[in-house]
Amino acid sequence: MKKKEFQMRVIAGSARSLPLRTVAGMQTRPTTDRIKETLFNILAPLIPGCRFLDLYAGSGAIGIEALSRGASSAAFVDSSRQAVTVIRANLNFTHLADKGRVIAGDVVRTVIGMDGERPFGVIFMDPPYDKGLEMETLRALSGSSIADDQTLIVVEASLETDFSEAEALGYRIERVKEYGKKSKHVFLKRCAAGDAESAG
Repeated sequence: MKKKEFQMRVIAGSARSLPLRTVAGMQTRPTTDRIKETLFNILAPLIPGCRFLDLYAGSGAIGIEALSRGASSAAFVDSSRQAVTVIRANLNFTHLADKGRVIAGDVVRTVIGMDGERPFGVIFMDPPYDKGLEMETLRALSGSSIADDQTLIVVEASLETDFSEAEALGYRIERVKEYGKKSKHVFLKRCAAGDAESAG
C-alpha cells in the first residue's frame, strides 16, 4: 500500500491555495497548515517588503508563504539535494522563482559564508530536532552581518529544547509559542550593542 503523502498548500497571498511538493521520506517535518497560519499571523506586520531567510528549508513552504504574502525576496538553504530540487519546483509552480534564491549546502557553513551581506528582516529555521543545531546556528548568526538587532529570528524546536544559552550569545527571547506536546516557536532578536553592554 502506497504511503499517503502529507499535503501542503500556500495559505494566503498571491499563490493562495496552490499545492506544494514535499520531500519524500522522514528527513523533513512539514509544518502543518494550522501552525503555519499561527506563525504568519504573528509575523504579518514584518512580511511585506522584507528579505526572508529560510534555513533547513525542506520543501521551502515557509519561505514561499512569506513570498506569497509580499516578502520582497527569500533565500532558502538546505543540505539535501532532494530538498533543493523540491524547493525549486515549488518556486516555479507558484510563479515566485524570480524572488527566490536557493542554496544547497550545510546550513551553518552557509550562514558563516553569507557574512558581509545585508541583514534579513526575518530568519526562520527548522533544524532536525534535538541535535543541538538550534544553538549552533544561532552562534553562527550572532557574529554575522545577515542578522542585526532589527532581525526577527524564529526557531522551530521540540518543547524540550533548552534556549538558556541564547542570552549568553547576545540574544533576547521575545516570545515562545507552544504547539501541543511536541513543538514550539521561539522568537529571538539580537541585543543592540548598548543593551549588550548594559547587560554585561
